[in-house]
Amino acid sequence: MTTIVTQASIRRPIAEVFDYVTTPAHWLVWHPSSLALLGATDHSLQVGEQVTEEFRVAGRKGSVTWKVVARDAPNRWAIAGIVAAGGKGTITYTLTATTDGTAFRREFDYAMPNWFAAWLDSLFIRRRIEAESALAVSRLKHALET
Repeated sequence: MTTIVTQASIRRPIAEVFDYVTTPAHWLVWHPSSLALLGATDHSLQVGEQVTEEFRVAGRKGSVTWKVVARDAPNRWAIAGIVAAGGKGTITYTLTATTDGTAFRREFDYAMPNWFAAWLDSLFIRRRIEAESALAVSRLKHALET
């Protein structure tokens, strides 16, 4: 299992940040890997709800179905996904109210579908995912603060 953590301080109230990041339609605005979405996209998802995302991660296109597995508004939200071509992952958002707004933390845990993919991940895929994740959180901050 590989873990990638990205964080940002966002000058917006915690409830506003939580609602924004847990509403899939907004992913298309701030997450560069999100290409299209199917399913429940127009509201902050509850435990058990699902959305299918078409993505491009580290140059690879694919599809993943995410299911909300945890929700403790406005502090924590987690989705678990199964990639159509193999592999799985979990994304957890942890939010903390601060005097200036919200401390946002995104944790992406993923497993590659086989040893060869895991080897490629260790060589170069992980670095690309780290860069894409950092860009996403930077874009999230910009979207919410402007």
